[in-house]
Amino acid sequence: MDQNIFRKRIRNVQNLLKESEVLLVFAAPQKIRNRDVEYKFRQDSDYYYLTGIEEEDGVLVLRRDFSSHFALPKDKEKEIWTGIRLGKEEIKKKLELDHSFDLGEWDSKISDILTNQFTLYHFFGKDSKRDSELLELISSLNRRLREGKFGPQRWEIPNFLHEMRMFKSPEEIEKLKESSRITALGHERLFRETKVGMYEFELESILESEYLKHGAWGGGYGHIVAAGKNATILHYTTNRAKIGDNELILVDSGAEKDYYTADVTRVFPSGKKFTSEQRTIYQLVLDVQKQAILDTRQGVEFNAVHEKTVKNLTSGLIDLGLLKGELSEILEKGEYRRFYMHRTGHYLGMDVHDVGRYFENGKSKPMQNGLVVTVEPGLYFDPTDETIPVGFRGIGVRIEDDVLVNGDNPVVLTSMIAKEVDEIEAMRA
Repeated sequence: MDQNIFRKRIRNVQNLLKESEVLLVFAAPQKIRNRDVEYKFRQDSDYYYLTGIEEEDGVLVLRRDFSSHFALPKDKEKEIWTGIRLGKEEIKKKLELDHSFDLGEWDSKISDILTNQFTLYHFFGKDSKRDSELLELISSLNRRLREGKFGPQRWEIPNFLHEMRMFKSPEEIEKLKESSRITALGHERLFRETKVGMYEFELESILESEYLKHGAWGGGYGHIVAAGKNATILHYTTNRAKIGDNELILVDSGAEKDYYTADVTRVFPSGKKFTSEQRTIYQLVLDVQKQAILDTRQGVEFNAVHEKTVKNLTSGLIDLGLLKGELSEILEKGEYRRFYMHRTGHYLGMDVHDVGRYFENGKSKPMQNGLVVTVEPGLYFDPTDETIPVGFRGIGVRIEDDVLVNGDNPVVLTSMIAKEVDEIEAMRA
């Protein structure tokens, strides 16, 4: 993104801060995978949203009248091993900050920055060690009250930053469209290339290689490639089973590029066609999902879409004889949860389960233009439940798209990925 976007975000945050309020936003640290091997680095979303900087261990410090940053120092020897660092002067220029310091100056500078600031905004809970260090620092500052000095008296999570992140700018929508385009390439390869006898991890490798080939970071979350009864496990990521005859394959995977991720689920048969029972359940979920997408409109309460989805799925299961009784009674008792046990969607953006509140004062929030949400109803039939007709046991279907709230005309960002039965069977053939 253009550097001016990050500068503008910083100014917008400063304008939200009142006198005697300070915000700290920490970069992600490098994390050890095992022994001295590190995980692939991915920057903290909040920090990147404000800075666009991909280096680890930095700290952005903002007050209404003051902006500064602490960065890893330039170090020729270390840069030979791990790459060129921006350094404090480059970051100050890049973000148009008042001050920029080496990270080694943190202990000597942060006390002055926090002195006589009443409120500290920080994402408490992300790093318990960092939280403890900050609380100890605040405690030591408050021991100077007789000098007329004090540390922050109130500590809060900066929900205002997450409110900003909820609503996607045109530039962010373009990023999500690009991630969706790459995601489509991965899913379509699976439609065409999957064969009985392959292993789930082979499909996973196709997805990851396709994403990387087109400049993505990889998957925005762990790929779910679930064949047969594994599709009834909601967050299945083992991906080691062999694909058998007449199985459904559920794939939940989205590419992340430039810090914005898609989130898509598609289901297809291991052979050329769905079985009768598979087709019946798939079509029920698809019809309900299409209706839920139409309901994803400005002013509609987020939870209302879920409640209508539950009602429509339950009604369909009654029509099929898989649930028995009156619709109202089944809904009241929650008997549908045997087959549908998760929510219908979530916010999407830099994080797959993106930031933002769904309820305010105990009431579901209405959707507003600029939100991007997933719509993902599903039905899952326990393979060991002998009360379920044999042909339905072990079927797991979830269909998921990414939708931009746009007045009364929702925009499906992932519409290019096939999901109609005839489309899928044509690609499988």
